[in-house]
Amino acid sequence: MFSHIMIGTNDLDRAKAFYDTLLGTLGVGAAAVDGNRIFYFTPTGVFSVSKPINGEPATAANGGTIGFAAASAEQADAWHAAGVAAGGVTCEDPPGVREGPTGKLYLAYLRDPDGNKLCALHRM
Repeated sequence: MFSHIMIGTNDLDRAKAFYDTLLGTLGVGAAAVDGNRIFYFTPTGVFSVSKPINGEPATAANGGTIGFAAASAEQADAWHAAGVAAGGVTCEDPPGVREGPTGKLYLAYLRDPDGNKLCALHRM
């Protein structure tokens, strides 16, 4: 359904260090840098972080969450731990199993250094 997701940052170097560490736990290689944007290419889509092209400060979406697929609960835990160690802040409930209309999910939430809400999700 999606070709790419792009979020904003006010510090591209900090964002690259954070996301290289975070996404590395999911087997994603380091970002490709293109001026004021970084790109993570995978077989299922592209995740990008950019300084806003209008020159205004980047802000996090209130109510928005970006979900990353995890192959296991252990991988989601490693993702969460790496994110916190790289400057992210845990949010929501601690990583764990949640019941939803589609069954059991293992979820781990955090906010990146710019305040964007992220989630690692493993469908059990």
